[in-house]
Amino acid sequence: MSKGRRTMRASAAVAAAAVVALSACAAPEDVAGPGDEGDGETTFLQLATGSTGGTYYPLGGEIAQLWSSNIDNVQVDTFATGASVQNMRALEGTTEDEEAGEIDQSELVMAVNGVAMQAQAGTGPFEEEPLGNPDDIVALGNIYPEVMQVVVNADSDIESIADLEGADVEIGPPGSGTEVAARQILEAYGIDPDEDINAFDSTFGDAATALGDGQVDAAFGILSVPAAGIVEVGASNEVRLLPIDGEEAEGLIEADPSYSPLTIDGGTYNGQDEDVVTLTQWATLYTTSALEEDLAYDLVRIMYENSGDIAHDVGSQVQLDTSIDGLGTMELHPGAERFYQEEGVLD
Repeated sequence: MSKGRRTMRASAAVAAAAVVALSACAAPEDVAGPGDEGDGETTFLQLATGSTGGTYYPLGGEIAQLWSSNIDNVQVDTFATGASVQNMRALEGTTEDEEAGEIDQSELVMAVNGVAMQAQAGTGPFEEEPLGNPDDIVALGNIYPEVMQVVVNADSDIESIADLEGADVEIGPPGSGTEVAARQILEAYGIDPDEDINAFDSTFGDAATALGDGQVDAAFGILSVPAAGIVEVGASNEVRLLPIDGEEAEGLIEADPSYSPLTIDGGTYNGQDEDVVTLTQWATLYTTSALEEDLAYDLVRIMYENSGDIAHDVGSQVQLDTSIDGLGTMELHPGAERFYQEEGVLD
């Protein structure tokens, strides 16, 4: 079956423009780089997030505001991207994104931990075009558990992932963690995402709208729980989540240890009355070894010490106790490592 294309490009509010404007208004001696703090100098950092309809974009904005408000001489701005894969590439230099256009090199990014491991190993979406210096990428800490949620309308006759064969399915924007995981999951159930379904690549906000309007049969999304987009669709259309469990899930976990099972309670969404088992990874903050150690320390400290000020639904899930879970082969930035040692998270 040919691959469908219904890409609806949202006008991403690229906060990086604010960085350009601020830099243009400041005298050269008042602007410092990410590893060059000093009295009276402002260090400008950019945080690459995700699509405007997902969790990364609004949550990243709140975290950036925490940093800018609580760390002297530091200004962090955010912008929308295609999320995890695109963000890992943005750590190395300016890159292109189908939705957001040109994305400048970023000092800080949000990404699913499994995608980060693929970037480091040169596998998956990085196999044909590996990063130039993957060992320079280091972790700062986890933000919240990313949960794969495959949504259908409650009255759909689709009961499992295997039933998606021949269906119209939103699998996520190119270069997103959702797309990477969706392909892995479909293949685990014996479905070729390029041949056996009619695949669409919208952001989740647009995908949820398409599902509610009956334009597609199902939508994949790696999202927080509850996911605002699913709640919104469920307000007018009862929805269900498809389970990801059994032998297929076990095989996925064995092949990619960044996955772990998670149960979403019944009643989380309108129409989803029963508990459903799915898979989760972690949304994690990454940077490079070029970031100055004391600055990395402060970024991590402020995020966890002030997580109670995050108004987003997942703010309560930004916890020091789970800050380094599931990092796998990814190394910690020395500044972050020092903070975790002081807090007793690391020996």
